[in-house]
Amino acid sequence: MSPVSVLCFLLFHLLIPSPAQADGDITIGSSLTAKKDNSSWLSPSGDFAFGFRTLPANPDNPGEVFLLSIWYNKIPSRTIVWFANGDHPAPENSKLEFTSDLGLVLTDSRGERLWISENIVGTISHATFNDTGNFIILGSNLEKLWKSFEDPDDTLLPSQTLGKNKYLSSRQGSFSRGKFQLRMLDSGDLVLNTINLPSSYANEPYYSTGTARDSNKSSPGKEVVFDTSASPFVLRENGDKVYLSQVKVPSASDFYSRITLSFDGVLTQYVHPKNSNSNGTWIPVWSEPENICTAVLAPRGSGVCGYNSICFLGNNNRPKCGCPEKYTLLDPNDEYGSCTPNFTLSCEEDEKKLKQGSIEDLYTFVELEHTGWPTSDYALLKPFSEDECRNSCLHDCMCAAAGFRDGNSCWKKKLPLSNGRVDPKLEGKFLIKVLKRDSTCWE
Repeated sequence: MSPVSVLCFLLFHLLIPSPAQADGDITIGSSLTAKKDNSSWLSPSGDFAFGFRTLPANPDNPGEVFLLSIWYNKIPSRTIVWFANGDHPAPENSKLEFTSDLGLVLTDSRGERLWISENIVGTISHATFNDTGNFIILGSNLEKLWKSFEDPDDTLLPSQTLGKNKYLSSRQGSFSRGKFQLRMLDSGDLVLNTINLPSSYANEPYYSTGTARDSNKSSPGKEVVFDTSASPFVLRENGDKVYLSQVKVPSASDFYSRITLSFDGVLTQYVHPKNSNSNGTWIPVWSEPENICTAVLAPRGSGVCGYNSICFLGNNNRPKCGCPEKYTLLDPNDEYGSCTPNFTLSCEEDEKKLKQGSIEDLYTFVELEHTGWPTSDYALLKPFSEDECRNSCLHDCMCAAAGFRDGNSCWKKKLPLSNGRVDPKLEGKFLIKVLKRDSTCWE
């Protein structure tokens, strides 16, 4: 090749950007700083952004703190679909660096590490942030060493999969881990369940696709696929598909889409108009389960709401929680939390108070219909009339409530009451024992 040809060849390749310099690509040494300007890296179309979002101050996080996250960038809500440090928000001036050995490294202003992209094996070349919302770290042979899609939080995006032993976790409060999970079990079944925080103990599923391994039935599930056509399904090992919903989803060319496990345990697919000038909101397309209040039954957990609370359905099949009469929220800022009685209920207290009056003078019952706490029983009295049930609970210092069902069954219950729900199918009465007057009158 002549010197002129060599020069032309070099000029040609210098003028044309290499793949590593294309839009959406991030080079080694690139960084972002947690500041109010919300600096970020954009996907090629600008549909998604990767960077820091400001979190509102709260008692646990006084002052301004930041969340490393991915969000829909062209809609007013800028909905977050992935985040890294929900349990450890970053203070101002924290720094995210893309390094050659560890990948993404988040440190605070003192240099203390808050989060890294874990389990990277190989030589890092660069990263790319594509228009599906997936942030990918690539090796020297362009192998994928780490993907945000394989480290999900509470949301799945079109083209994302959820493999065996992977899960989504709801969030509570700000962005800390919540008590609901969507899990793809090793058996091939896809389930929703609660966990007993702060542990990871999983309670019984309250939703299942029924795709577990069974030698007498069809092939087990392999993974959840959120197809680009926006129709999610469990893909069986033999290639068959079990769709999570039969509802027709609007065109992916006109709508953004996501599947999110909400803080209240309902799994929902939403769509949003892509028109950046639209003031539209996310529209629910389908959700599971239909009635989470009656679906969840956790003998070793509180249920959908906190202890002593009652779950009932609000709009769009979303659960609401409320305290029984003469009970109040343990945390006034957490309407989905536990309730506590406005009086002390104990055998010792009863003995003290009985010096001032009879048991009939002390207590009465709040009556509730189509309501129950099905996992707090300690005694079943049968056959028993309603009057016998009331009298037995009234004179039993251990009894906090009683369910009278079937015209002859008395279920005596102790505190804390768990899995409380309103159920239109539930017959009979629920009787909650309460003081006739404020407890201060008896002190």
